[in-house]
Amino acid sequence: QVQVVESGGGVVQPGESLRLSCEASGDIGNDYAFSWYRQAPGKQRELLATITSLGHKNYPNSMKGRFTISKDNARNTVYLQTTLLQPEDTGVYLCNLLRAVSGRAFSDWGQGTQVTVSS
Repeated sequence: QVQVVESGGGVVQPGESLRLSCEASGDIGNDYAFSWYRQAPGKQRELLATITSLGHKNYPNSMKGRFTISKDNARNTVYLQTTLLQPEDTGVYLCNLLRAVSGRAFSDWGQGTQVTVSS
């Protein structure tokens, strides 16, 4: 069974940075994609970045520039480097692992890590 656990959130001041981690345990296979999402209070869940098993990265146009996704294959861990954080970046940051196994798709979510940006 695959589990996904996020970490690295916290309380920061505007302009600061955080590196969030998403670690997957278990056999995630060779065909997958990790994505980071943000759930802000009163707003829809928002896609921030995606990285595939081949290392291809994708960012929504609105997210390009301040957030960078990367992965460590040996650790089954994906990172989201956030920079120049602003109060509107406050929310729960969630990691999703989408896997393809024998023609079937599996989606695993973590519990999220809270990021609060406040002066």
